[in-house]
Amino acid sequence: MAIDKEAIKEHVRGILIALGDDPDREGLIETPDRVARMYEEVFEGMNYTNDELAEMFGKTFAEDGVARQAGDMVFVKDIEVFSYCEHHMALMYDMKVSVAYIPNGRVLGLSKIARIADMVAKRLQLQERIGSDIAYVISKAAGTEDVAVMIEAHHSCMTARGIKKPGSKTMTTTLRGRFESDTALQNKLLMMYNAGR
Repeated sequence: MAIDKEAIKEHVRGILIALGDDPDREGLIETPDRVARMYEEVFEGMNYTNDELAEMFGKTFAEDGVARQAGDMVFVKDIEVFSYCEHHMALMYDMKVSVAYIPNGRVLGLSKIARIADMVAKRLQLQERIGSDIAYVISKAAGTEDVAVMIEAHHSCMTARGIKKPGSKTMTTTLRGRFESDTALQNKLLMMYNAGR
């Protein structure tokens, strides 16, 4: 699915008129085009399914010569992304995604984990779904069911409008495979997540 920039420009122009402004005045004349280009960038993830993302960023490497224990994990902490909530199209900001997985003979390139988080966030989203989508893509790309995703973010639909609570932060966790049932693994994950905070 390609983002229709021409339709976005037309609708943004209509919104400007609906707001009571003149879209032909100097300060606004290029706004519809700017917004369309911005939307193409910030919603890039809408062009791809989760399966396509797993294929795009599924470069793995064999764990040759690595002596592994059952609870060994890869943990990438505080990947900074942003997204827009699907309810108000409001910005979710200061978003930090942390991803853990237990390799199953192969490991993902570390930059791929960040790329997956970034691309999943570049959609109209719910924070809860971001965690589920990342877990699905990581699981498929890395070939393991054992995935955990932790996200914290501010939501401008709560901080800048409506209830207007600027200090509020939303935290979500998505646990798959052994992360759902193994208490020792959960405790290790929380200890690593809280380290340095």
